Formats: sequence, structure tokens, C-alpha cells
Amino acid sequence: MLLLFVCSTEIVLAQDKQNLFNPVHTAVTSLSIAPDARAGAMGDIGAATEADVNSQYWNPAKYPFNIARAGVGVSYTPWLRKLVNDINLANVSGFYRIGDYSAVHASLRYFSLGDVYIDGYDDNMTIRPYEMALDAGYSRMLSETFSMAVNLRFILSDIKYDYQEDSSPGKAFAADIALYRLGYFMAGNRECSFGWGINISNIGSKISYGGSTDSEFIPANLRIGCNFTIPFNEYNKFSIGADMNKLLVPTYPKQRTEEGETETEYTDRVQKDYYDVSSIAGIFKSFGDAPGGFKEEMQEIQWSLGAEYTYNDRFMLRAGYHHEAENKGNRKYFTVGAGFHMSVFSIDAAYVFSTAQTNPLDQTMRFSLGFDLDGMRDLFGKMRRR
Repeated sequence: MLLLFVCSTEIVLAQDKQNLFNPVHTAVTSLSIAPDARAGAMGDIGAATEADVNSQYWNPAKYPFNIARAGVGVSYTPWLRKLVNDINLANVSGFYRIGDYSAVHASLRYFSLGDVYIDGYDDNMTIRPYEMALDAGYSRMLSETFSMAVNLRFILSDIKYDYQEDSSPGKAFAADIALYRLGYFMAGNRECSFGWGINISNIGSKISYGGSTDSEFIPANLRIGCNFTIPFNEYNKFSIGADMNKLLVPTYPKQRTEEGETETEYTDRVQKDYYDVSSIAGIFKSFGDAPGGFKEEMQEIQWSLGAEYTYNDRFMLRAGYHHEAENKGNRKYFTVGAGFHMSVFSIDAAYVFSTAQTNPLDQTMRFSLGFDLDGMRDLFGKMRRR
């Protein structure tokens, strides 16, 4: 009898835990993958860290504060490397400062889902689904410490099955709005800096795939961060920052019928409360539609903490932590990494190890390369003079 009671209790607890698992669903999830190794080594923070070539993803309003006049960055991120070897994200980003107060910037990301084999038809087929996003933007300093930016983005998601005649890639358009402030103050005899940033990304249309009458939400997201930097002396400085981000997407109605509700009535409710909701209305709805009330709304916020030590503006060591609630995805992981910067190029590396086995990047090393176009021009100029 006791054994029966224990087993019944475990079954109930397991069912309750399964019912509590309620992540936010979106299409084009590759838009939420961090593209670069620097931010990836700091727990995926970047809303308010020092500007670099990959600010396009984290906060494009940082570009006017970049010391370099122009730059290009490339990065490669393997995905689910412990299971497959042909799923990856490739990203290229670049910027050019116009004068001292504004900048233009752009990026291209390509997420390949590898080769997918389909059998059971007259001819076995191999398809290569992918997702792509191309964006460009403009940023400007409104004062010596404050800037704003706008990005425009075209999204293509080709995850259709080629054998379906009525199937076609999904397309969407989106925009980002970003703010950034960087101020300096004296702490003793040290000139420290404190920055904060806000980036509301992927505000745009919903996406639908050929043959389907239902449109899905793209991962609109609110990211807020801050960063504090203190120089110890001429050669050594330390910074610590934190980000929080929340998907601005309504929660999908849970698969449980209310008392007396038929399956048809449930389907109609899902259609009305989710698929018929516009993308803008979904942003506002996302702040108050969690079934668990305010507590579950707070669980939808992911937060990250990261730190960076810099020696002589050349060598960097980094570490961080990222947290996501168990019932919203349970991605909890530590990150470490390093970087080496020269006048012409920079290389950054990051490594992830999860505390919960739910991260596709677990035990994965990734790299990013950055090129300072001013430094390259000066180098080639010296070579010509020789």
C-alpha cells in the first residue's frame, strides 16, 4: 500500500511538473542565438558593454561610441554539436562611422539546419532548410553621452518541404529601436564609466509558411542592460555588466480544456487568443497573459551576468552566467572566454558549459574575428611607402 502511494505521488508530481512547463513559442528562433564569441563568453550580455563590431545584434546605438572608424566582423557558431555536425549559424556584421556623431551598420546571419533526409516517397529526398536575416540601420549621438539607433530587417525562413507544391518560405519584416548612454565619473583618482542600454528588437510582422492560414510570432524581444568599468591603472581595467531580456510574444494557450470545453471550442479559443492577435497587440499582451499570473510573468525574464578583465587594451579574459526559469526553457549555463586584439584584427573565443542539459551550445567552443578597416588601411599605406 505504501509503495502504491509513493508511486502515485511521483506520477502526480511528474504530471504537475510537465503541466508547469510552458515556454514562450516563436518562429525563426535562430534570431535569438547570440552571434559572437565576446558576448557569448560573458553569459550573453551586450546591451551596455563597450561598443564593438558586433553591436548590431546587442545594441546598435553603441556604434557612434566605437573608437574605430569602420570595422567588419565574422563569426561561426555550431549548434547541437553533441548530436549533429551540420547545424550552424554564420554571421557577418559591419559598421562605418559618419563624422563623429553617427554611424551606419548592417549584418547578415545565416542559420543552416543541415541536410534533412526524407524517405517514404517514390524518391528519397534531401532538403536543406535554413533561416536568414539581413538588416541595416543608422545610429546617432544626440549628446556626448546619449545615442539612439534604428534597424530595419528582412527575414526569410525556408523550412518548407520541397515536395509540397503549395509550400513556400516564410517572410517577415521587422525593426529595432535602441538607446544607449555612457557616462564617466571619478571614483577616488580613477575615471570610471557606467553605461546602460535598451534594445527592443524584431518589432514587425508575423510570419506564415506556404499552405498555412495561421501566422506565427517572430521573437520580438526587450533587452535592458548596464555595465560598470573601473580602471586599476594605465594597463589594467575591469568591467562587470548585467542584462535582462523578455520575449515580447504572448503565451500559447496551454493544452488543457476548461471544464465542459470541447476540443472544437478549445481550438477556437486558441485561434482567437493567439493566432488572430496582431504582432503589436501581442507585444502588449505578453506582459500580462501568463497562466500563472505575475509570478510566471517574472519567470519569463532571462538574466545574465558577465565580467571582463582587460590588459593594455590587447588581452581580455571573460566569464559569465545565464539563467532561464525551469518552466520557460531551463537554459542555465556558465561561460568563459578570452580575446586578443591588435591594431588590424581581433580574435575572440568562448566556451559554454551548462548546469542544466538543455543548452544546444553545451561544451561548444566558438570563435569570432574582427577587422579594423582603419588599421588595415594604415598597414597597407605603410607597405606601399616601403
